[in-house]
Formats: sequence, C-alpha cells, structure tokens
Amino acid sequence: MLSSPSLPRHRAHALNPSSHRRHANPNPNLNPFPPLRIPSSTTPRRLRARADRIGAPRRSPVSGSETARGSNVDATEVSDGEMDRMLEVANRAADVAGEVLRKYFRQRFDIIDKEDLSPVTIADREAEESMVSIILESFPSHAVFGEENGWRCKEGSADYVWVLDPIDGTKSFITGKPLFGTLIALLYKGEPIVGIIDQPVLRERWVGVRGRRTILNGREISTRPCSILSQAYLYTTSPHLFSGDAEEAFIRVRNKVVKVPLYGCDCYAYALLASGFVDLVIESGLKPYDFLSLVPVIEGAGGKITDWKGNKLHWRPLLNHTPQVLMWWRREMPWSINRLWMHFSGPNNCNTINYLINF
Repeated sequence: MLSSPSLPRHRAHALNPSSHRRHANPNPNLNPFPPLRIPSSTTPRRLRARADRIGAPRRSPVSGSETARGSNVDATEVSDGEMDRMLEVANRAADVAGEVLRKYFRQRFDIIDKEDLSPVTIADREAEESMVSIILESFPSHAVFGEENGWRCKEGSADYVWVLDPIDGTKSFITGKPLFGTLIALLYKGEPIVGIIDQPVLRERWVGVRGRRTILNGREISTRPCSILSQAYLYTTSPHLFSGDAEEAFIRVRNKVVKVPLYGCDCYAYALLASGFVDLVIESGLKPYDFLSLVPVIEGAGGKITDWKGNKLHWRPLLNHTPQVLMWWRREMPWSINRLWMHFSGPNNCNTINYLINF
C-alpha cells in the first residue's frame, strides 16, 4: 500500500568498508577487477536509421509507457558524428555519477523514505544532479527525465530525451551490496538509441548503441544460446514484487519452464544476460527509467527485450500507465514467447494473459 507521510522519515545508516579480493575470471565477457578504462566513444559505424513507427515523447510531468503499436513517426537518421558526441557525453555522465556513488558507498549517511516507502539517499540525488549538469551543458536543447527530480526541460517537445536512474537498486546500495547500477538512456523520438549500465564499484560498464555491438569495458560481448527452455537460468529482482495474477503467472513459469530461478541482482541481472551468463529475465511494474537503458544493451548483445506480449519497448509519457512485465532472452533460442504465454496464462485460461498484459 502507498502512504503519504507528512514528513520524510530518516534512518541512520553506517556500514564499514570491506576489502575487495581479486579473482581470476576465465570468462572473456567479464574483466577482472580492476577493469579496462571506459572509452569515451566507440568505433563509428552507420547507425541503422529506423524509427520503426515510434511515438515522440512529450515533455510532461507524468511518466508512463506504451508499446510501439499504432505509433506513427517517419524514419530518421542520426549521423555517426552526432552519435559519437552523444555517446561521449553519456560516458562522461556515467563517470561523474560513479565518482559520487563510490564516495558514499559503504559510508555513513541518512536514508529518506519517499511517499511510496522506497528509499532515497543523498547519493541518489547528488549523482542525478551531476549527470544532468553534464548533459545540459553539452545539449541544452535536450530534455532530461530523472527518477529523483523528474523533468528538466523547456516547454514543448524534444526529439532527444535522456532518462536517468542514478541508483537502480538503492536497497543494494545502502546495504553494501555492489549489484546496483547507474542507468542512462538516450531516446530519439521515443526510441532508445543509447543505453548504459554502469557498476561504479566493480568498475564495469555496459554500453549499447542502436545498430552497434554492445561493449563491456571496451570489449564486444554477446548473449549465449539456450536450446532447451527448461534449462534456462532465470533472474528476477524479487518474487515478492509480483502480485495477484502476475504472481501466479510468474510461479507457473518458474516451476514449469525454468530450471534455476535466481533473485536479487537489480539491473546487474540484465548486464549478466548481455554478457552470456543468464538466459531470461522477467520483471513486473518497471518504470521508464528502469528499462529504457536496457534496450540497446540487450539488443546489441544479440538478445531480445519486449513486454509480455512481445511488443517492442519505447516511451511516450502517458497518464497512469506503465508496463507491468518485461522479459529478455536470446533471439536465436528455438523456444518462443508464445510458449511462455502458455505458462503465464495456463492451458485453459487465455484471458488471463490478456489481463496481465493490459494492466
């Protein structure tokens, strides 16, 4: 249930720093600690210039999302030079956010409960402000939407919209678990064209650009094949985040489809999928700043990311509407989303999945 306390509640918090042990990592998709330095840009390639009938986001104080069906935007093209400049700024934004988060990680600070009882810290707010400053200094005409402070833009509409989540996984951050991350997305007319997942403590950064291969610390990565659905490794943030019919559907998938369910990685689970360690991620109730940055990262690594009905993801602000469930898997897997729907809805209950999709 939501609550609206008259004053924020503060909790004192203190964690002692711990040392990091270095281990050899035989998987080429992940670098040992410390990793390579993040480049400001990648080798230019022609960006596939297709808007795929997406909807242009409007500058609105209300956040939300809808699928791409029914949108109507002409194909556009972003030059390599423009893309590389925006990618450089995105990396700089991740750099400054990382400096802030490393300063506060496993240190003493206050935790404030927001109206929905989700936690926020000075680190969230300071990291978001640092990113906004970098972006608007370089692109004053762009719009920016952040989890903590909402819209930063002039009146009207913008072709380019930055969507920021300074700490995806604040509970992990405040409890000293380095599986949180900073999420940065750049949208062009509603479609994610740049996405960054940055883990500042482990110094790992996944960078996705539409039409290019996803890179981790300067190295191209890819998802892995999974020929048998029952052998897939599944991640979700927590089974407790599903409720009602969504919870029942997730339990069916977990019990009948997936061999090994895993929990508690926040955005790091998506990074593991892009790196070829996880086969499937299913989530419910995500906000635009939770998923938009993931689209270029997952697709550039050879995966697929959609809502439960298989629709592609973009963002147009709509009143009181957010996608309830998203899923990720490798494109070449012989099993399809249709087979997953059978487990979501049950063999004799086709209406259930329609209800789940259209929350």
